Amino acid sequence: MSDPQKTVHLADYLPFTHRIEAVDLLFRLGPSDTRVLARLNVRPNPDRPGRHDLRLDGEGLRLLSCRLDGRTLELVPDPQGLTIAAGDLPDGPFLLETEVAISPDSNTALEGLYMSKGMYCTQCEAEGFRKITFYPDRPDVMAPFKVRVEADLPVLLSNGNPVASGPGWAEWDDPWPKPAYLFALVAGDLRAHSDRFVTASGRKVDLHIWVRPGDENRCGYAMDSLIRSMKWDEDVYGREYDLDVFNIVAVDDFNMGAMENKGLNIFNSRYVLASPETATDDDFARIESIIAHEYFHNWTGNRITCRDWFQLCLKEGLTVFRDQQFSSDMRSAAVVRIEDVMALRARQFREDAGPLAHPVRPESFVEINNFYTSTVYEKGAEVIGMLKSLVGDQGYDRALQLYFDRHDGDAATIEDWLAVFSDATGRDLSQFKLWYSEAGTPHLKVEEAWEEGVYTLTFTQKTAASPGQPKKQPRVIPIKVGLLNPNGDEVVPTIMLEMTRSRQSFRFEGLASRPIPSILRGFSAPVVLDRKVAAEERAFLLAHDTDPFNKWEAGRTLAKDVMAEMALKAAPVSPDWLDAVAAVTFDDSLDPAFRALCLKLPAEDDLAQMIHAMGRVPDPAKIHAARREMLGALAVRLGEGLVKLYRSLDDGAPFSPSAAEAGRRALKVAALGLLTRRDNGKLAASAFARARSMTEEIGALSALLDVQQGARELEAFAARWGRDPNIMDKWYALQILHAEPAEAAAVTDRLTSSPGFEWKNPNRFRTVIGAFASHHAGFHHRSGAGYRLVADWLIRLDPLNPQTAARVSTAFETWPRYDAARRKLARAELERIRATAGLSADLREMVERMLSAG
Repeated sequence: MSDPQKTVHLADYLPFTHRIEAVDLLFRLGPSDTRVLARLNVRPNPDRPGRHDLRLDGEGLRLLSCRLDGRTLELVPDPQGLTIAAGDLPDGPFLLETEVAISPDSNTALEGLYMSKGMYCTQCEAEGFRKITFYPDRPDVMAPFKVRVEADLPVLLSNGNPVASGPGWAEWDDPWPKPAYLFALVAGDLRAHSDRFVTASGRKVDLHIWVRPGDENRCGYAMDSLIRSMKWDEDVYGREYDLDVFNIVAVDDFNMGAMENKGLNIFNSRYVLASPETATDDDFARIESIIAHEYFHNWTGNRITCRDWFQLCLKEGLTVFRDQQFSSDMRSAAVVRIEDVMALRARQFREDAGPLAHPVRPESFVEINNFYTSTVYEKGAEVIGMLKSLVGDQGYDRALQLYFDRHDGDAATIEDWLAVFSDATGRDLSQFKLWYSEAGTPHLKVEEAWEEGVYTLTFTQKTAASPGQPKKQPRVIPIKVGLLNPNGDEVVPTIMLEMTRSRQSFRFEGLASRPIPSILRGFSAPVVLDRKVAAEERAFLLAHDTDPFNKWEAGRTLAKDVMAEMALKAAPVSPDWLDAVAAVTFDDSLDPAFRALCLKLPAEDDLAQMIHAMGRVPDPAKIHAARREMLGALAVRLGEGLVKLYRSLDDGAPFSPSAAEAGRRALKVAALGLLTRRDNGKLAASAFARARSMTEEIGALSALLDVQQGARELEAFAARWGRDPNIMDKWYALQILHAEPAEAAAVTDRLTSSPGFEWKNPNRFRTVIGAFASHHAGFHHRSGAGYRLVADWLIRLDPLNPQTAARVSTAFETWPRYDAARRKLARAELERIRATAGLSADLREMVERMLSAG
């Protein structure tokens, strides 16, 4: 991995030449001159017999000294590291000591040790530790760490347990072997929100959330989420916490959402800080989910890590699945599942259908940072869910216990993971493994037959070619199905059909009448269902299906069908769709959160992907116009019932972050958005003025902007929250997302010219440029202004923060699906980015992959 342009292949894996048995680090912190003294206890690795050079990764380090068993070595590092020749190494164990100098305040890439508004912090996953000291920076090299931090700052933190401290210094000991990517250090003027958790075996764990002065009163929900996560992991997976302290630090400048460093989680501050006045219900839900995700990594990622970065899905897919289980138990399981699938389809299905498609476990990469993708995370979680469905709950529990028992302290592989399931359940999973090795989303075509009480479903599976994989094999697909009678009664409750062939039929016998099928219940597999269904049948399922996901899916698919007809054929809004949505909206027996989801129309990008899959060319302007027309028609159809609904939900109840109350607010905000289309913002302006929570405030402001109102409210919002960057991110995003398509680029350009646009901050950059890229009709406007704007900013950011630039570049991944004029404009901008002198390997890899599509 020493050459940043070199392609790394899974097939080339070899164990590291040496083992690191212990690490001692001393940090003498200074903004422009930090000294890092490392003592490594090293021995040859018996898994790599013979004599080998010792290769240590290192980037941007100034080597001050290097000693081997007390003997000074005169070495000159290369740009990617340091090599000690085999002839200079003893045959047995030895002590290697190095001292390096680094400059945290000039580290704009935010990898390694850097500074965030006076605070020292680290980000080492995937390959950031090499920017701190010379070390074999790979996940299969695991060692216990002892750390001493020296600085004139009140709070000095690192991994593990605190062992000693005094004025200007602190020492930490992490007894659990870990790879370097899990190393963490934080130093600064911080305040703690503290609590305590007692594990099932009686260990008392001190819990601290560290924030900047003044933010202590916004940590309560994060702490509550942490305590619930710790208890849930004990109850459901039998996993206890294994240190005496668990620290979380909120950081304003962070490339990721959060990082699971052992005992010292570092979080993007937007996923920690919350109060009713400053955070929306979606913010509360994300905080709960991300806190849980990072805590669950303590076992699925830390105690058991991945052998190499090709196995990233092993720790991330499993941990996403676990945090989804947790959220389902904490909230409405049906709503959580629908929201998870919506996110999967919006990000991962789009990825699978384009030039950035790759398997859940890729075979090669240039920059591993480019593979922290929805495929690895969300599709990886779906693969775990399918595996659990196939082996059953008890089989899954046995396999997980075996996984923890067998691999605790290991750097494991997908083969290790599947082996514990085979050993625990006796199943042959060789065909199932295709889900890890093949890219693409399978399409399931459905045929039906009915004859004398026998109903037959025949499925045909096909997966399109993807980069490097022209032909695909049939996969194991669990298909959960239920059957309903024409009167709405369920005659066959949910059963699982296991599809293993390219074409396969399943018979249901003894039926009195032809049933209506409910297929892929709970979204039992990440596939696209191709089945021609009349609008009347979709409306029937929306009204009668007992499976909450398929009930929602019927309405969602009906809406997409209507919107596609409008965009492609200028058809009118379907009365059947309007009536079906009205029935759900006013059905008080349904969960308010579910009803709110049914009022949300499909995203414009989602419809563009659907039209493209039909073999047609999507027109962003026509899609945008169709969606707006549908919203207007729905507002009219719901009539005075919508006013009554809104008033029934506007009851002045005190704020609670509970899922039930969040669902009521979601339905209230959805109703307000539709009512605003009828009164041109009168009710929304009043709602904004008397909002009692950020959910209500943002909901009212969003409704106003959607009808091109709200100038005074925008000004008032900025005056109130201008000093809070996380809240102001919402202010920036709303203006862009609700801009008219022809004006969206100009609005974004104006905002990027404002004094508050701190473009070097990843949150602000992602918020503004990312919001514009997600404005489908604005980004893909026929003028090409959107493509130019995003390309300009990627070129500007790349020299400072390649990781963020590369991730935001995915805005261009769908360019091949549009008309020739738009393709020409988008390609020209991608080629301009590629031709930029000094382009990072991160961004270059992404651009070249996208250009390969056409």
